[in-house]
Amino acid sequence: MITEEANREEFFNETQELIEGFSRSLLGIDAGLKEGLSHPELLNEAFRTIHTLKGLAGLFGAHALGALTHDLEDLLDGVRLGTIDITSEVLDVLFGTVEASHQLLRAERETPGIQVADVEGISQITAAISKLAHRPEHTTQRNYTVDPAILAVLTEYEEHRLMTNLNSGLQLYRLRARFDLMTIDKELNALKEKAQPLGEVLTYLPTGESTSPDILELDLILATGETIQTLTSVLGQDILQIEEIEAKKTVSSASLTQADSLAVEEHPSSRFDSLRKTSSAELKSPAEKSAVKRSVRVDIRKLDHLMNIVGELAILKGSLERSSHGLIAEGDRRVGRELNRLHRNLERRLADLQDGILEMRMVPLDQVFDRLARGVRKMSRQLDKEVRLVITGSDTEIDKLLVEELGEPLLHMLRNAMDHGLESADERSAVNKPALGTIALNAYQKGNHVMIEVEDDGIGINEALLVDRAIQLGAVQANTASELSHDDIISLMFLPGISTSKAVSRMSGRGVGMDVVKTSIARLGGVIDIQSEVGIGTKMTLTLPITLSIVRALLVKVEEQTFALPLASVSEVVPLKEMTRMIEGREVMQLRGSNLQLCRLNKYFNLPTAQTSGPAEQLVALAQVGERRLGLVLDAISGQQDIVIKALGESLSEVKGFSGAMELGDQRVALVIDAAAIVEEVITMSDTPWHAVIHE
Repeated sequence: MITEEANREEFFNETQELIEGFSRSLLGIDAGLKEGLSHPELLNEAFRTIHTLKGLAGLFGAHALGALTHDLEDLLDGVRLGTIDITSEVLDVLFGTVEASHQLLRAERETPGIQVADVEGISQITAAISKLAHRPEHTTQRNYTVDPAILAVLTEYEEHRLMTNLNSGLQLYRLRARFDLMTIDKELNALKEKAQPLGEVLTYLPTGESTSPDILELDLILATGETIQTLTSVLGQDILQIEEIEAKKTVSSASLTQADSLAVEEHPSSRFDSLRKTSSAELKSPAEKSAVKRSVRVDIRKLDHLMNIVGELAILKGSLERSSHGLIAEGDRRVGRELNRLHRNLERRLADLQDGILEMRMVPLDQVFDRLARGVRKMSRQLDKEVRLVITGSDTEIDKLLVEELGEPLLHMLRNAMDHGLESADERSAVNKPALGTIALNAYQKGNHVMIEVEDDGIGINEALLVDRAIQLGAVQANTASELSHDDIISLMFLPGISTSKAVSRMSGRGVGMDVVKTSIARLGGVIDIQSEVGIGTKMTLTLPITLSIVRALLVKVEEQTFALPLASVSEVVPLKEMTRMIEGREVMQLRGSNLQLCRLNKYFNLPTAQTSGPAEQLVALAQVGERRLGLVLDAISGQQDIVIKALGESLSEVKGFSGAMELGDQRVALVIDAAAIVEEVITMSDTPWHAVIHE
């Protein structure tokens, strides 16, 4: 039986999705306005979303959210019907309602049934909505009219869009298409997507002339400036033109009949009259009525529990394998082989189960990218800088828990790019750059990692100024500053308290930000790389594991102690055959003609030397995170297995070099090596002229 608490949790999840969907519509509208384009379908989608949200709020007694959405629905209705112009002022208020909705949702979770007056800051946004919604309406000039029989089956919004398109000089066409009821959702959406670049689909209605009970025939009304020849070649449908004439005249029944598109008789018993009782909104999506929901929401904690069970099953699988080998060694080959067969079957099924759970945990990055886009718009207004945010790869998937932790560090990076990276419009014009600055946010998968890039076309990093700031902080000695390499200088950006801003602004310039970013990313098992060119711009690249929940790992030996080394961070393992040498205080070995810096794990972890003599030949695991490479020197490899990483607990969370622990099959526990953190510390921090100062 579903409890009231479960129903409320479903309400919060559903509402959260609706708010994020509303935000995406606003971002699309805002982007269109900057390019001089209108997106009426997004406006209508935003209106429908808020209408649904208002209904949910009323159903669950969320009074404050209901009051906000009631006023917001009025405002959006005026915008979509053209009686209120969509200006920057209106968009500012609409974007403000997104944050207000999130705030009200949090308040509702804490205090069910809370009122608007009890939530700080909400009354201002509702007043702004009311002010805009009750402006004197203006009417759209109508230079054309069409037969009332057509208008009778259109909603007010569809009629507004029809007249707007006619006033713009576009022509109306009818597309007649037939769909199988079993696949109508996919087929109709595919047809609309093909038609959208050519014009605007105003509505679609059943013709009532289907040749089979399994077939639904629809008439789509399209407003476009394309020729009928172009439409036919692209859409390949039964297309005919609907004629219109000047104002104070109507489209004649004869012309419509001649077009054979929407055959209307002068008698009210026409085919259109039979549809008057059913609004276009009700017939909006036969696809939605025929489609069945195939998704459910799952609490991430339940997936975590399942993942822990998978980890325990993996341990049992290992025990089963050892038992089968032991029986074979003892001479009981028949039972041993049978156990080994069962082990292989279990291994395959366990792998399928593991992949399925991991897939359920994966979510697209657009969940965080949409919030970042809102943040960029808000910051651009505060800084008075025109910024174009270009987002690609938002469908790249990553573990849900990682997504939730990425918002703040990425927002820091974007804020840094806008405040410090991008010049003002006048400064950009002076160096022949477009006044509109560009920030690109890109994501893609690379092996077992997800790469996220933040790139701007600003002034780049002033290395001389960065070094001066580091000297002022005491992190670099003036007499050794000239010895710093390019990478060393760029790494100074992550020093606490450093900033190259000439003035402190409301947004940044206080030296707080990039060190926080580095710490946050390292906590997620990732690293950050920076490339910059003065006058051209800066590119920051995050390298993150796809998931932290269950990974394939090598079981390695260091001084007779067993550790787990995730394979996602290891590109290869090679023997330590050649003599190593010291270069600028760093131990390196030659690997295919280039120097590879080494890190001896026994020294890094400060392990006591084992009583037994060391191995005749040590191994080097090549850890590669992003563009950084480091050779981890270990004694031996005892195998590999899938592991579930478990947190070390609060008391051990600050221990460097480990990301967690895992259970071995013999009831022992092994620590999981955090290769990314070791790479970051050893390469970026150790043996630089300012290393000792930072760690004092």
